[in-house]
Amino acid sequence: MDVTELTPRQIVAELDRYIVGQEKAKRVVAIALRNRYRRKQLPDHLRDEVAPKNILMIGPTGVGKTEIARRLARLVKAPFVKVEATKFTEVGYVGRDVDGMVRDLVEVSVRMVEQEMIAQVQYQAEELANLTLVEALGLVPPRKRRVTIPLPWSRSAEESEEPADEHVERLRRHYLLRVKAGEFDEDEVEIDVEDQQPPLFINVLGPQGVEQVGFDPSDFLGSLFQKKKKRRRLKVKDARRVLIQEEARKLIDRDEMVRQAISRAEEDGIIFIDELDKVAGRERGFGPDVSREGVQRDLLPIIEGSSVLTRYGPVRTNHILFIAAGAFHISKPSDLIPELQGRLPLRVELDPLGPNEFRRILVEPENALVRQYKGLLATEGVQLEFTEDALDAIAHYAQRVNEQTENIGARRLLTIMERVLEEVSFRAPELSGETFTIDANYVHQQLEGLVKDQDLSRYVL
Repeated sequence: MDVTELTPRQIVAELDRYIVGQEKAKRVVAIALRNRYRRKQLPDHLRDEVAPKNILMIGPTGVGKTEIARRLARLVKAPFVKVEATKFTEVGYVGRDVDGMVRDLVEVSVRMVEQEMIAQVQYQAEELANLTLVEALGLVPPRKRRVTIPLPWSRSAEESEEPADEHVERLRRHYLLRVKAGEFDEDEVEIDVEDQQPPLFINVLGPQGVEQVGFDPSDFLGSLFQKKKKRRRLKVKDARRVLIQEEARKLIDRDEMVRQAISRAEEDGIIFIDELDKVAGRERGFGPDVSREGVQRDLLPIIEGSSVLTRYGPVRTNHILFIAAGAFHISKPSDLIPELQGRLPLRVELDPLGPNEFRRILVEPENALVRQYKGLLATEGVQLEFTEDALDAIAHYAQRVNEQTENIGARRLLTIMERVLEEVSFRAPELSGETFTIDANYVHQQLEGLVKDQDLSRYVL
């Protein structure tokens, strides 16, 4: 969905479809997202001066911080990556270069743009793939040159079709229709396909330590590094899928793809930095505090705005939206270095979850757990039903176990549900065609003994 079509109120409404509660956090991210649209409407001389309204979310685990950021990115089809600040706590020793999160964002952006461009040439790719199959099946003699099919963007054709025998052309069209109709899908055919080699990885020693970087030599050497071909024997229906992907990648303009991907990462990218509280702390001259403040100072230039070198070229981080999060049980946001605090101007505290929220999470969102489990068991022919008191009981147990052991928020519901449904999931193939009803009594039978034994519940629930 285009952000230009979304008001902050509409953004919140979209987030409400998947996330229960946390109205304050939803309003803050909606405003930050709308500010991106507002900035793009400004004149050039003012646009670059407006800094992104980065966000600091404060709240315990499992209350929706990551989900809000991820759903926000999906809503506007923005490149999104999540990183944990703790991955950088030993930078210079065994840690990771903070620039890596920007490189990851660009990789995500490239894949997004590539898939969109492939979708635009899907018809042309299917036609070329089916023509290749007609020839590979030996139904007609192969053409000397590829067929030229118009592309959705302006680009001159590199190859043109030579005049061919009219009878052969009629045969080709005849068999092409039959191949497209699936008449030969179960036949086997041999095709030449590109040998997809995994990218090479090298260790690069930079100012932040050792960073492992992957690259494809063909990106640098171009035509000097020809990709290997290998002969494969496949069923026609499987060969078609492989050939369509190959043909689509040949049709898209790689340079244009990279240009759009970098632009999207710079203008629309979202980086979610979790566990920021774990690196909060000021330098005291020795011990792990030095590492924590060092991580903050490494993050600062990225969030402030700098240029990061990626395998696709330099990428500016000036207008990437950064959403940081942490529980801040022991440390406080004020323990962050002042410069970093200043780059996270929007702060919001998320509410802890209780039985009422757990009850709503079970049934209200579009991806609610109850809906998921009903769908899973329906594939076995089992109709799963939950009574109202069963839902209350599950929510109660989730709250109780969180209080007795580690509070992991809504994630506790998944472990509880798995335990409650273990028996029916195991017996599902034998119960096909039946209705299985979960009531409060059944929930108590499955959970009460485990919950009472706190030592056992730490491991099982």
